[in-house]
Amino acid sequence: MIPIGFLGLLFLLLALYCGIDPFKHSAISEFPDFESYKVDLPPWELVPADRDKDNLLQKSEIKFLNQVQGPESMAFDPLGRGPYTGVADGRVLLWDGQNWKDFAYTSSNRSEICNPKPSPQSYLPNEHICGRPLGLRFDKNTGDLYIADAYLGLFKVGPEGGLATPLVTEVDGVPLRFTNDLDIDDEGNIYFTDSSSKFQRRNFMQLVFSSENSGRLLKYNLYTKETAVLVRNLQFPNGVSLSKDGSFLVFCEGCPGRFACFYILLKYWLKGEKAGSTEVFAILPGFPDNVRTNKEGEFWVAIHCRRFTYAHIMGLYPKLRKFILKLPISAKIQYLLQIGGKLHGIVVKYSPDGKLLQVLEDSEGKVVKAVSEVEERDGKLWLGSVLMPFVAVYNLA
Repeated sequence: MIPIGFLGLLFLLLALYCGIDPFKHSAISEFPDFESYKVDLPPWELVPADRDKDNLLQKSEIKFLNQVQGPESMAFDPLGRGPYTGVADGRVLLWDGQNWKDFAYTSSNRSEICNPKPSPQSYLPNEHICGRPLGLRFDKNTGDLYIADAYLGLFKVGPEGGLATPLVTEVDGVPLRFTNDLDIDDEGNIYFTDSSSKFQRRNFMQLVFSSENSGRLLKYNLYTKETAVLVRNLQFPNGVSLSKDGSFLVFCEGCPGRFACFYILLKYWLKGEKAGSTEVFAILPGFPDNVRTNKEGEFWVAIHCRRFTYAHIMGLYPKLRKFILKLPISAKIQYLLQIGGKLHGIVVKYSPDGKLLQVLEDSEGKVVKAVSEVEERDGKLWLGSVLMPFVAVYNLA
């Protein structure tokens, strides 16, 4: 029989190890000033319960396996060529129908540190040097491509590609630390998100854990070269997409409690009596990424994975959350706890008035483990993923 004193000593040593974390294994060991914030949440039963019981995303075709690392955004140019996508090594690639070709770069640094690696996560240490293109949008009139680079800011490159030109790198003296997604209207305004002024993309999990609200929705005018802040104090603002008539845009937010909800899709009015105001468009079932508008004016939202009870409890109790994050448990494991233990992709479609129309998912993560963007084209959904080494294509027919 093991003496009680010995067990007590083991428990004390374990508690000391967890409290000190001498080998810096905790999810926030690199962030000595890390703070967690309370999320004001409604009852759990208000989380959207609609599910795709048939797991239809498992019928998706996996394309370009290991040819593209972390293809977040899917874009087609005005001539119908594509897709174009930004990948983890900092390039924007073009599929010409037979091969992937280099199209554009946001960073002039193309040294060996940006060379091909085995997974999207392998590039994280050097993303700030090589660049990391996320949201992509074409100007349908000029053919210019606009790029949201997570580290370097908002960029533009002409129809022939090459080294992109920086348009915005800071706003009101605050650098763009996590430029995420964008859309452009017919009047030369680019609407884009800066997800955080404290955390960079490679620390997106810490941003999720913190629930801090330094994100912004921004507008840049191509003619005046001026940038305005439309909405401040946002928690992880992400995808943004204009309505078909241009009267409003929608964007995702991680929801710090201003609207007392879970992860949400917000509507920002651009025209009419409500211009300049923001309201809830839809409550989302999980962690959102990009939003895209189809030809009918409906909105496809990419959901990394569903939100689970554990994440709900952690949102209500920030001190408990911070204590658990200090334990010698890696950020990856902490994130898996938030999402129910495994990656599982979901996409949802909303009508122009915010009604949920369709849910497609792979709840087991067998085929589509994560989705960053949904681009509907010719009866198919092109599913990009910042975490995966492929593009998934789902046939709506």
